[in-house]
Amino acid sequence: MPYQAEYIWIDGTEPTPLLRSKTKIIKDSVTTPPIWGFDGSSTNQAAGESSDCVLRPVFSCPDPIRGGANILVLCDVLLAQDMKPHPTNTRAACEKSAKKYAKQEMIYGIEQEYTMLKLDGTPLGFPVGGFPGPQGPYYCGVGAGRVLGREIIEEHTQACLDAGLMIEGTNAEVMPGQWEFQIGAADALTVSDHMYVARWLLHRVAEDYDVVISFDAKPAKGDWNGAGAHTNFSTKAMREDYKAIEKACIALSKKIDLHVKNYGHDIESRLTGKHETAPYNKFSFGVSNRAASVRIPWQVAKDGKGYAEDRRPNANVDPYTVTRLILDTVCGAA
Repeated sequence: MPYQAEYIWIDGTEPTPLLRSKTKIIKDSVTTPPIWGFDGSSTNQAAGESSDCVLRPVFSCPDPIRGGANILVLCDVLLAQDMKPHPTNTRAACEKSAKKYAKQEMIYGIEQEYTMLKLDGTPLGFPVGGFPGPQGPYYCGVGAGRVLGREIIEEHTQACLDAGLMIEGTNAEVMPGQWEFQIGAADALTVSDHMYVARWLLHRVAEDYDVVISFDAKPAKGDWNGAGAHTNFSTKAMREDYKAIEKACIALSKKIDLHVKNYGHDIESRLTGKHETAPYNKFSFGVSNRAASVRIPWQVAKDGKGYAEDRRPNANVDPYTVTRLILDTVCGAA
């Protein structure tokens, strides 16, 4: 029996690309999803007079929404003229760095924060024309009035599990209507592929509840936490020797601008030095310090080995870009 394959890709919208998808019906005799095409002039990826772009499958998994033999197919985008990576294809550059530094065995875990919005753009839990009670009871909270959108969380988590994604956990975050899930630990390409499919599933699940998922860095102005994508990273050397962790932090301190400029749109509004952040234009690292650019967990310091957490990336960061930059900076300095 033919099955449905949902082809998912990242478009060319600026300053933050969007996820797109469309369905291909595939004969049951076809076991490997073929390349496909789309109208790039409708996704900010081509001009109308030469609009064809190519979708190349890079990762597939069971479709937990449709069930059965149906699948989700994550694709990167190629130019139809020569089948080379499209300028918006950040996966290709990540793959190049991953191959270059493969011997250092870098792995990542990404903590994806996001905010649930009503259709009018206000966060869940924010009354019309007003504000909820101040931050305090919402983080990892329980109970009506403190936690909102749990039904979406439960459905999304199960969908990720059914799809075979490397989801590690979920929790309510500091601001009302704000949540987090974690993907990892895995190499740069795997963690990024799984994160994009998990993001697509989150949008898709929330769609049924008329809830908008926002990855904006600062969805509510004022005395509210922003939304980040804290990126935990660890080379083989870091997992064996604490000195390698400090060396990695020092390497990151030498390329502040490069990382911050590519860690997501509107990062200055989030990295202010308040709300558990370090200033965007300064670099610091420390043990158990959530106000540092890079935090070294206390258990890591105690064990004398492990990983570090780059707390600067925005919720809207491109996983392929953040993992590539950390690879290039940390492994390039090793």
